[in-house]
Amino acid sequence: MLDPQARALLDLLVERAIPPVHTLAPAEARRYYRERRFFTQPDPPPVAQSRDLHADGPHGPTPLRLYRPAGSVPGAVLPVLVYFHGGGWTIGDLDTHDVLCRELANAGGCAVVAVDYRMGPEHPFPAAVDDCVAATRWVRAQAASLGVDPRRLAVGGDSAGGNLAAVVCLVLRDAGEALPAFQLLIYPATDMRAVAPSHTSNGQGYLLTADSIAFYRDHYIADAAQWTDARASPLLADDHGRLPPALVLTAGFDPLRDEGRQYADALSGAGTPAQYVCFERQIHGFITMGRVIDEANTAVALCAAALRRALG
Repeated sequence: MLDPQARALLDLLVERAIPPVHTLAPAEARRYYRERRFFTQPDPPPVAQSRDLHADGPHGPTPLRLYRPAGSVPGAVLPVLVYFHGGGWTIGDLDTHDVLCRELANAGGCAVVAVDYRMGPEHPFPAAVDDCVAATRWVRAQAASLGVDPRRLAVGGDSAGGNLAAVVCLVLRDAGEALPAFQLLIYPATDMRAVAPSHTSNGQGYLLTADSIAFYRDHYIADAAQWTDARASPLLADDHGRLPPALVLTAGFDPLRDEGRQYADALSGAGTPAQYVCFERQIHGFITMGRVIDEANTAVALCAAALRRALG
């Protein structure tokens, strides 16, 4: 059964004739996404510090936002989560995920560095990957000035951001660099081919649809030959061993559900510690909707507890 609160939200979107994302131009889709957050997201909780920064990268400076949790002591060296927002590599920004990053910082007892990576169609694949890898390296290199512990660094993200977090771990491993201590993958996209059974069973009627997935993918990756690149589809990497421990969280009525579970299984099968949790009654995107979906707050608490355990 679909969660009644999720059902009520979907019905309201139809009632108010909110246009499906695939019918919009990217600029319009970004505006709708920014505006919708005020209806579905909780009020932003206070944190000890929120500061905008920039990281150098191969495509130029990438905007970041550093959060330090409420109650943290000034000057304390904190564990840190480098966070990549969702939005299909096409929409979303630091503001659309500001509340979630504050919640994870406060409940997880860690600093959070949110990354405003370049998106399609203006900056197609692999620009987002390049930015996220560079930002992760920058946070590690600047750890002392940021007041964070580079040995207790996690990466995470939701949807497209979960894809990017998984890819960052693969890229750093293959480059022989120090790995994050943990990866938090919230309903991640892991296979650009969109062939898992849930793409059919959940492909219409649950906010993220087959049409919107095609919209996002086509704006991010114009060349279908690149869908099987492991930097686009981490599920298709040759090796899922020697990667950071992971929490993979999915939603039962999400087209991406099965490929998230497949990624958790691939990690476990290769000897990488992985936990898998499915919120069976939920829709894609629910974790940012704590004002209208109570299970979102449960999911945030679960993710924060995993961060606390992993980062000590």
